[in-house]
Amino acid sequence: MKKATYHIEKDFKISEVDRRLYSSFIEHLGRAVYTGIYEKDHETADEQGFRRDVIELVKELNIALVRYPGGNFVSGYNWTDGIGPVENRPRRLDLAWRSIETNEIGIDEFVDWAKKANTQVMLAVNLGTGTPQEAGYLVEYCNHPSGTYWSDMRIKNGHKEPHGIKVWCLGNEMDGPWQICHLEAHEYGRKALEAAKIMKWVDPTIELVACGSSSSNMPTFPEWDRIVLEHLYDHVDYISLHRYYQNYGDDVDFLASFVDMDMFIKTICATADYVKALKRSKKTMMLSFDEWNIWYQTNVKLKEWEIAPEILEDRYSLLDALAFSGLACTLLNNADRVKIACLAQLVNVIAPILTQKGGGVIRQTIYYPFRDVSTYGRGIALKPVIKAPVIETKSYGEVPTICSAVTYDEESGFITVFALNIDSEPVEVNFDVRSFGKVELKEHIVLDGDDLNAINTFEDPYRVCPRKERVKEGMYDTFDIILPKLSWNVIRMKNVM
Repeated sequence: MKKATYHIEKDFKISEVDRRLYSSFIEHLGRAVYTGIYEKDHETADEQGFRRDVIELVKELNIALVRYPGGNFVSGYNWTDGIGPVENRPRRLDLAWRSIETNEIGIDEFVDWAKKANTQVMLAVNLGTGTPQEAGYLVEYCNHPSGTYWSDMRIKNGHKEPHGIKVWCLGNEMDGPWQICHLEAHEYGRKALEAAKIMKWVDPTIELVACGSSSSNMPTFPEWDRIVLEHLYDHVDYISLHRYYQNYGDDVDFLASFVDMDMFIKTICATADYVKALKRSKKTMMLSFDEWNIWYQTNVKLKEWEIAPEILEDRYSLLDALAFSGLACTLLNNADRVKIACLAQLVNVIAPILTQKGGGVIRQTIYYPFRDVSTYGRGIALKPVIKAPVIETKSYGEVPTICSAVTYDEESGFITVFALNIDSEPVEVNFDVRSFGKVELKEHIVLDGDDLNAINTFEDPYRVCPRKERVKEGMYDTFDIILPKLSWNVIRMKNVM
């Protein structure tokens, strides 16, 4: 059996983990909203038409923020279409996804849904067809107490108290030629600067996210990010980055996608730090990885002008869940710079939660590793010293067979090890935790299986789900645990001395 060693040092700290690292995304796209979170005729629908069965699964994920309303959709969206009496709201052509938008759900309803789901809203403004002034009006509508046109309009629409939305995206993927009213970097930088000024004049307490590169594969990466930050460095709090991964036929390369994500993050950090030096700034720019997931983009087929069409509804396999878990570890390992990360998306559209119209709801395979990190990946991210076997990949050369992250919650005393084994053989790991004194092993959660292509279905919703391995009793400062082949592992221990 292959061997690995793991030294976990209490003082090897990366950063406090920002709870917003576990956020997600709902766009007016496909069935994410309509028959996803909202289906007024469903048997579980509440008084506003929101599906209670979906809300319960969302709550289980412990999500801090939900980015809304897009995504590509936002670059052609007039937010005033989604306020006021529903019967008076216009139906529009959604040019981004070639669908019909009914506008039954708008910002007021979405804020209500977020409260029911125990989360908060991260709102994006339209910097495609929209103007900086319109972005300022939206901040006024959402956050100003009263006594002005837009704040009083919110009150008239049934929300006396301000929504208090604190994180705002300055557009979406404006580097992409597919974006409605795509801009070059200098153009976006100037437009976003004026929007940022107006928005913070309306509410100085908000945080702003600038559009960074929509993929590390963009020909403009990372020059786009440099130019944008030279315009916006003193006016924004984060720069965004987006990245999706899919299996192109090589399972090992796919499982090693975490290497690419880590390089992407470090390149954006280096670019931001260059601008920091250029501007002689004392501020370190943080990152918002506000779109990430497994997404089979080569399978995208849009339907023409339907309401809530079934599009982008990837069915995730065990293999997808394993690759996904490596990405989750990478975000934790960069917690010193990545403060916000949004799993894109949340329901139906490339999502951990899948619904049937008029029917049930299931957890897809990626639901479980996301729930694991969002539940247990709290406190301080630590940097373990790992000696593990390596495996050869076509895209990244030699990579370690174990991708891992570690957190320590000082208040509870729990140490949590997240570990992905991408090897087709089990690995016996010797853990050294002597810097903590002694620990008591509490549980070992494993996600694995004989069929990497297995998926969860409405007929068999628990075909892929975690299991628990037995852990030995007692108190230890060193111990051995076997990571099964091709497996996601959560090992929890409590500091007792």
